[in-house]
Amino acid sequence: MNYRHFKYEPWLYALAFLIALTVRLIGLGTLPLNDAESWLALQALHLADGLKPVLGPHPAYILFTTPFFFLYGGGTNFLARLIPALIGSALVFAPLLFADRFKPRPSLILAFFIALDPGMIAISRQAGSPILAITFFAFAWGYWNQNKPRLFAAFSALTLLGGPSIWAGLLGIGITWAIRQGLEARSTQREEDALVQDQVDGPEVKRDVAQHPALNAETLSTFAVTFVIAGTLFFSAPNGLSAALASIPAYVSDWLTPSKIQPGWLIISLVAYQPFAVLLALIAIIRGWVQGSSRIIPLSIWFLISLLLAVFLPGREIADLAWALLPLWAMAALELARNLNIYVEERREVVGTTILTVFLWVFGWLNFSAWVWQSPGYAGYNQHLLLVFGSLVLLILSLVLVAFGWSIHVAQRGAVWGLGLALGVLGLAGAFGVMGLHGVNKPELWWQPSIPVQANLLEATVSEVSEWGAGNDNAFPVIIYGVESPALEWALREHNPTKVDSLDEATSPALVVSHVANDPSLSASYRGQDFAWRQTISWEIATAPNWLRWLAYREMTQSGEPIVLWARNDLFLDSK
Repeated sequence: MNYRHFKYEPWLYALAFLIALTVRLIGLGTLPLNDAESWLALQALHLADGLKPVLGPHPAYILFTTPFFFLYGGGTNFLARLIPALIGSALVFAPLLFADRFKPRPSLILAFFIALDPGMIAISRQAGSPILAITFFAFAWGYWNQNKPRLFAAFSALTLLGGPSIWAGLLGIGITWAIRQGLEARSTQREEDALVQDQVDGPEVKRDVAQHPALNAETLSTFAVTFVIAGTLFFSAPNGLSAALASIPAYVSDWLTPSKIQPGWLIISLVAYQPFAVLLALIAIIRGWVQGSSRIIPLSIWFLISLLLAVFLPGREIADLAWALLPLWAMAALELARNLNIYVEERREVVGTTILTVFLWVFGWLNFSAWVWQSPGYAGYNQHLLLVFGSLVLLILSLVLVAFGWSIHVAQRGAVWGLGLALGVLGLAGAFGVMGLHGVNKPELWWQPSIPVQANLLEATVSEVSEWGAGNDNAFPVIIYGVESPALEWALREHNPTKVDSLDEATSPALVVSHVANDPSLSASYRGQDFAWRQTISWEIATAPNWLRWLAYREMTQSGEPIVLWARNDLFLDSK
């Protein structure tokens, strides 16, 4: 390896991991599990209880979560999301495996970017497998790059257990590789082009194909053993292997089944959650294609392909954008590393330009927030809009004057650091938002849809009624009548929920949950309390002013689906 590590590098990676772990574990169980999360968590819970459920196409998540439920003696929201949080935190170490290609400094910057990226935080705090697929794939690729065949084989096996998301990632990588091969085949001056790369990017280490892990008997046996043992949870769940194969038709079905998520939402997500990465990546793409960088060009192609695959996928989800975030932040890390080089004699000028950039940006943002808060026709509406554009024009003119007065180098470094601080604050705000620290009334695009907002209140009410009626929180089973919601089954998992399509009046169950508030067969001998269940955010009817208001204040029209908890009259103290 012809690259040199710097002092305290291991400690800085440890700090990145600690930050990633902290932001992924804080309040991890606060938001209730929605239907998609609960569907997977219930399968893990049933496995922990010794049952043999049919597993969905997410074997890694289900099988790796099962031991935690078994050791705890049940399931919790925190434990249901613990595996994605832990594995998602470990992703910060993946850039270390590519330090020979990106050099140590950009690799370390990328690790911190991954730790704090709102999208990576969001999917690491959800009960599901997308972050598992991304992390396992990144480590498999990294160990391939490091020529470590056994680790490459082990993580390749884990990758195939990562669920349908892995096929989107592999498809994007495959198309990128094919395009790059085509570009290289048309270029007859690849060695000459490599000489004009930026000094910070550094010369790429030349590797012969034979240096990569060979597909020999040892590699294949490691792959097979890992796939079988991990895919069956030490042979306790043999159908985990069939679940891994089921991820292929599950991904294909996403191309046949449309979702409610519009393509434009993914673009809005990039602007709202990764503004700093988008800015740096755009600069890097222009520089890379002009100079023929052998790093920026494939990363830009990978980003574009991954973005297009997510946008044009009919069954798209916001989480599909995660594959595009890897090359996006990689380009941002390479570009930011270039801007760390500040000449000693220019430091004061760069600091001054940075402060000026931050001041003008904050001034413009405050006026933007005031503008979107008001409606057209109100006093100050036009003035705030003019001040927004005025601050942007003044910022551009100021940077131009700095470039002429001092140097382009000072203007560029000051602009990058100033906008980095300003846009970085917006990114951190998005990270805190996807963590749920702002509450469920501040919706985020990266959240799973249809969150059962009063799941905890419903479960607490069922426990109280059972305590009143029989002196035991879990004395009475709950009948779920006509409500199809895995999240409801998960919320009431301690109360032996049973789904029915019709009620038998002769049995007169103690507790019933239904959609219908005025069912005559229930209202006569039961008392009912309604709860807001699946929260629906009206993204699809949002207009441009709605989106701007959401960007500033995270406000969006919401609606809830009511359900009713019915308790038999004789369970209450006043009836006795």
